[in-house]
Amino acid sequence: MTAWNDSRAKNALNRIFMAAVASADPAKVLQQHLPSPPKGRCVVVGAGKASAAMAAALEAAWPHVDLSGVVVTRYGHAVPTSHIEIIEASHPVPDDKSAEAAKRILAAVEGLTADDMVIALISGGGSALMVAPAEGMTLADKMAVNRALLASGATISEMNAVRKHLSRIKGGRLALAAKPAKVVSLLISDVPGDDPSEIASGPTVADPSDIQTVREIVSRYALDLPETVRRVLEQGEETPKSGDIEEDVRMIAAPSLALQAAADEAVKLGLTPLILGDSLEGESRDVGAVMAGIASSASRKGLPVKGPAVLLSGGETTVTIGKGPAGKGGRNTEFLLSLALTLKGSAGIWAIAGDSDGIDGVEDAAGAVVTPDTLERMRAAGVDPRQSLVNHDSYTAFKAADDLVVTGPTLTNVNDIRVILIG
Repeated sequence: MTAWNDSRAKNALNRIFMAAVASADPAKVLQQHLPSPPKGRCVVVGAGKASAAMAAALEAAWPHVDLSGVVVTRYGHAVPTSHIEIIEASHPVPDDKSAEAAKRILAAVEGLTADDMVIALISGGGSALMVAPAEGMTLADKMAVNRALLASGATISEMNAVRKHLSRIKGGRLALAAKPAKVVSLLISDVPGDDPSEIASGPTVADPSDIQTVREIVSRYALDLPETVRRVLEQGEETPKSGDIEEDVRMIAAPSLALQAAADEAVKLGLTPLILGDSLEGESRDVGAVMAGIASSASRKGLPVKGPAVLLSGGETTVTIGKGPAGKGGRNTEFLLSLALTLKGSAGIWAIAGDSDGIDGVEDAAGAVVTPDTLERMRAAGVDPRQSLVNHDSYTAFKAADDLVVTGPTLTNVNDIRVILIG
């Protein structure tokens, strides 16, 4: 058999990563999850990085159903549709378009009857893209909250708990506004564990979190919040709970399914896949160091899997910026830089990690690849990789090594995909 080298390994990693992304393509998976069309109107609403692609897939699947409505997606993620309006807004920090989208979506579900149906197309990113600040708050307040959460190191679940209690549309409030119409939610998961109430802060799903939990999160991370936000949290208005709304939730794509698609592709390439989990969380640099240790063990001792093999994992790590310097980068490139530094150029180990939506953080890359000589090439380009990790400047380091992975928007989102190849 041909020996594994950089070229062969990078080609395999790319194929495995893209197989995972393709498994969540709305055009391929949405139709099989659709309900029967309603007797009355069918209003389509939605939010997330995949919402426009989901809307186009719905129109293709139901050409004879009279559809109307509006969905919001990230700038650059819109696709052509005939009946469902597409709005683009900012992510990860909301803007005026995010507020306009929420207003239009709430208006679209007003005045419906029990014969009508609302189809909610929900995917990751919806929290920032669809913003309706709680009474007494402004959009600027919500933007300040998002910035504080993103820099805090809080988990996605903790971030969403806060967002829900500061919103007029999240945490089940969109479903409440649509009553008495039937609401069918089609979801693409990007959260650890695939909890529907966490995806885009669960606008059509009852919220299990409570106001006391939110107050504890704010205290734990010492969040610097505007005074208006603190007043809202003190007033303590609760989100809809189980029994307040009827739920018909259908998961059409999820990290676990994407990892299985990656594993299937690995087998085709002659690699033994080992799925370590679809909901790995923690500080990106810490997870990178741990995964490097597992990869080293597999390479040297054949444990937990003997090469040629791939270690597959998903989920969402975090990057805590704190008050120190912060360059360019996302959680995937930070994970990979830590992995590379821990491996120290070990032969026979390669890796790719990226956000399945094609954008790692706020830069133009999905992620990056690591080869045994990545650190050497960074240093040759005048970059100190260890200092880059300290400065959260992983994007710059991988760009210098020409190891960034640029896919452009993939129009779906099942969170991060990490693949480590053991030759």
